[in-house]
Amino acid sequence: MNDERFPALRRRGFLAATTGAAALALVGCGGGTDDKADSGSGGTPKRGGRLRAAFAGGGASETLDPHLANLFADVARAKALYDKLADYDADLSAGPRLAAAWQANKTLDRWQVTLRKATFHDGRPVTAKDVLYSYRRIADPKQAFRAKASLEPIDLDASRATGGRTVEFVLKRPTAEFPNVLAAFGAYIVPENATGTDFDQRPVGSGPFRFVSFAPGRSAVFRRHEDYWDGAPYLDELEFVVANEESARVNALLAGQVEYAHELNPTTARAHEGRGQIEIVRLRNSAMQAFCMKTDRPPFDDRRVREAFFLIADRKELVDGALSGAGEAGNDLFGKGYEYYVDGLPQREQDLDRARALLKRAGAEKLKVTLDTSAVAAGFTEAAGIFRDQAAKAGVTIDVRMGSKDSYWSDILDGGTLCCYRSGAMPIEAHISQRLLTDSTTNATRWRHKDFDALYQQAQSTRDKTGRAAVYERMQRRLYAEGGFLVWGFADWILGTARKVRGVETKAPANTLDWARFDKVWLT
Repeated sequence: MNDERFPALRRRGFLAATTGAAALALVGCGGGTDDKADSGSGGTPKRGGRLRAAFAGGGASETLDPHLANLFADVARAKALYDKLADYDADLSAGPRLAAAWQANKTLDRWQVTLRKATFHDGRPVTAKDVLYSYRRIADPKQAFRAKASLEPIDLDASRATGGRTVEFVLKRPTAEFPNVLAAFGAYIVPENATGTDFDQRPVGSGPFRFVSFAPGRSAVFRRHEDYWDGAPYLDELEFVVANEESARVNALLAGQVEYAHELNPTTARAHEGRGQIEIVRLRNSAMQAFCMKTDRPPFDDRRVREAFFLIADRKELVDGALSGAGEAGNDLFGKGYEYYVDGLPQREQDLDRARALLKRAGAEKLKVTLDTSAVAAGFTEAAGIFRDQAAKAGVTIDVRMGSKDSYWSDILDGGTLCCYRSGAMPIEAHISQRLLTDSTTNATRWRHKDFDALYQQAQSTRDKTGRAAVYERMQRRLYAEGGFLVWGFADWILGTARKVRGVETKAPANTLDWARFDKVWLT
């Protein structure tokens, strides 16, 4: 964009949409108490003003169709205009949004969902028919909508409206975690019979902001929805500005051309934190950082080799070197701090002597292995180099192979034996179902065990949450002992705001409800 209103936002090109595990897998209010300097809730909320938020974008092909949302900018715009039936709280449990309540039958294969009273921007009420239309549109086999796989448990042909604001969802199998389906990324509710052209020219949602204008690859302007069911936003207007380069977003923030800059790197955060010009917000536990070991092929089909690699990793060195310290050590399990996470397991530490002994017993004393990486995600190439040097101390030779940024995620899904990997926040149940079952479509570790699949089905058939948590713990303990994910860290997601911005949530990981939630933000 070469927009004279925002000279600091000039840049060289557009950021291509990522796919696979690093895509938006890739979702404030509340916060600190210092009214003078923090981005939290300090002071009494004030109405008025326009907030300008800078995000990396997707070029001229950008759309406001919420079912196509893939980039962070797409989702931020979608959640300003639209609502889902449920959304994820800070611990990745599902909380109600347009759905006021839900209730399952005894066998957990039929769920009654009651909608709250809410209206679209044109005054029409949100009804059960809108919900079914939205879900059937997402599930269209001719389309590639993001939430399609998440809605797979629903038999949409059998599901029906049982009243103006009640829906009976008929499921293909027992699904105790059905609220996660309602909160799925991209599962936004649109008006019945909305067409593709409506979304970019005259989008109508039930979200906190109404559409004003949209220039793909440049900007989008929205205005307060006074009748929003969750309370009208404090801001008069919200403008999304596209700035692909991090330096452009930071410079625009420093120059007062925007008030919110998304996705800053750790070096920038360190340079500006506490200096008084801008505020740095760190969203903890937003992205899992890992190495994927293919468990179905040598050398990682031997669990002793996988355990040896767990013990080779110096996690602090990886966090410090690859993430510039902007994160915390992982313990070979996804979802630290999320609902159902097993946090009582011993923290893994580097133990090169035991790693060598395990490799010797596995007949892999002079092991050579290729580690696939790419510049597709921040820290990947650095992590590969650091781990290569750590492995050498255990007698393992790692050949680091650079892959294409354009095809990396598809390349490493089925190919290779060891690769760099990351994931945004999602429920632990979703991580298991999408990545660790025999028929999971993104099973990058090739973890395929029928007894593990059976445990997942047992969890989904268990009505009692305590009993369900016990099954998830069994599954996680097994993954900790012999799984294929070497989870070495969890990265912070870093934002920058102007000092006059208040209400930005500081405790919600990216991908949750309160990430990029501008209806609860205000300007002093």
